[in-house]
Amino acid sequence: MAIYAVAFIAFAIDLAKRSASVDAHTSSLAAGASGGSSSATVGGGTTTLTRLSARMDNDATSPYGRSASLRIGVSLTVLAWALHLAATIMRGIAADRVPWANMYEFAMTGTVLIVTVFLIVLTRIDLRFLGTFVTGLVLVLLGVAVLRFYVEVAPLPPALQSAWLVIHVFVASLATGFFAIGFALSIVQLFQFQRESLVADAKSVRLRFLATLPSSFTLENLAYRVSIIGFILWSFTLMAGSIWAEKAWGRYWGWDTKEVWTFIIWVIYAGYIHARATRGWRGSRSAWLSIIGFSAVMFNFGIVNVFFKGLHSYSGL
Repeated sequence: MAIYAVAFIAFAIDLAKRSASVDAHTSSLAAGASGGSSSATVGGGTTTLTRLSARMDNDATSPYGRSASLRIGVSLTVLAWALHLAATIMRGIAADRVPWANMYEFAMTGTVLIVTVFLIVLTRIDLRFLGTFVTGLVLVLLGVAVLRFYVEVAPLPPALQSAWLVIHVFVASLATGFFAIGFALSIVQLFQFQRESLVADAKSVRLRFLATLPSSFTLENLAYRVSIIGFILWSFTLMAGSIWAEKAWGRYWGWDTKEVWTFIIWVIYAGYIHARATRGWRGSRSAWLSIIGFSAVMFNFGIVNVFFKGLHSYSGL
């Protein structure tokens, strides 16, 4: 957690440097305009976003070069992830089973998968500007897990002694990782959309570093694609859970609280994908659906698992 915290600080410093670079770029444009010429190229010099497809080029409005704090942040995140993964594996070895049978272990595994998804996506798309969100979210979830969810290693309840525990919970955790990235992109999209509506007066925009990030249109497309992957995984989670329920309790569906919330999350993301693809829900409406979906995921994790009793009450608390 300490390394994640230092990485968070490094990413935050990078955002501050982005704001400073925007001020410098704006000043140079003003000086060029007063001299009767301008050599600025919109988005041509930035390395914020690499190409995802032929239609998704970097379209940031202000150039931003390499940042030492950004490289440090990524390096520290990789180091923290490696230690995090090792700790999760050791918990599993100590328990002699997969390390996600209670809330504490699920928090460990879920957060390590969120960082894993983030690092994998970085190999295709330069989303390092999300580093503050990812490391901050991981710090909060791990902090809550240590302070509120920690329990000693214990044997599995009979209903969890199944191979479906490995499949069902792991896929759900992986889906959560993709939903988290989509959520972060949607948050940035909303701020970017607001900035673009005020672009005529750049000084009035409080979060000036947004000028170094992709446009709201590109961020929306990225959030949509990432969420589709999460939705596919969540659909498999729902089906695998039904099969496991039939083997454990003799029925595929029983309207247990956890089952209902898993279905609610599926419906929200299905509505998000359908509305955007067929009903033309773009821009802020699309972003809010993504945000609501991930909020439901977090409610399912932090509230339903702890305060709602049912057949899925395996929090260990």
